[in-house]
Amino acid sequence: MRTIPRRLKKFNERLNAIVEKPLLTSTIVLVIVAIVVIGLSLKYYLRDFDSFIQQVLAEAHGMIFDIAVIGILIFWLNQNGEKRQRIRTYRDEIDDFRLWESEEAAFRTVGNIKRLNRHKIYEINLVNCHLPRTNLNYVKLTGSNLNSANISQSSLIEADLEGARLNQTNFENSNLNQANLKGAYASGANFKDAFLIKARFDDAFLIKANFRNAFLMEANLRNAYLMGADFENASLYKADLRGAKGLSVDQLATAKTLYLAKFDDEVLEQIKTNLPELVGG
Repeated sequence: MRTIPRRLKKFNERLNAIVEKPLLTSTIVLVIVAIVVIGLSLKYYLRDFDSFIQQVLAEAHGMIFDIAVIGILIFWLNQNGEKRQRIRTYRDEIDDFRLWESEEAAFRTVGNIKRLNRHKIYEINLVNCHLPRTNLNYVKLTGSNLNSANISQSSLIEADLEGARLNQTNFENSNLNQANLKGAYASGANFKDAFLIKARFDDAFLIKANFRNAFLMEANLRNAYLMGADFENASLYKADLRGAKGLSVDQLATAKTLYLAKFDDEVLEQIKTNLPELVGG
């Protein structure tokens, strides 16, 4: 009597093992169905094979059509749905970590930014996000909103921030070498001690931006709005400031060097007259 429960238990275990393997389960079902269908159809094979095979081929063509049209369409819709769901999840996680000042929040947010970039999503809401000491090299955040975000001591080499909103954003002691900030709105942004070598600031709004001790060698500041910007001890070697708006000689007087920097003729004459030591090397 005891052997029956044991056998039943073993049978259940084997059945569960099969069910847990989808490929094996599908194969077994296919074999069983094939045996039943072929068994029931055998007399038709033997009696009128030519007529029967024509019907089978007609059904096969219908199946191919179903797979080609309906199957691919459903697959495409599912893929798109899953993609949209993933993008929504990444955005929601950024919102969840907003204002959370922790190392975990910073790295999780950066991970979500890079995942969104892989889905070709570049306009991201990062207002008040905490991202210090993170690696954002080569990320693309064109048109994104990073107002009041903390991105100090971070690496943003060749990052694309064209047209981004960076008002009051903190980039102190960060590396933005060759970063693209063309047309960015960065009024009151903090670039103190930042590396901005060959960075692009053309047409950017840099009103009252802090460039103290910044390295702006060969930076492009053409047509930028620089009213009230602080260049104290900043290195502007070979920087291009032609067409800069609101730029005064007084702002440049505290710079570390203006050697080989490019200015409009009128501004350059004032600098040569009042600050010859800065343009001379």
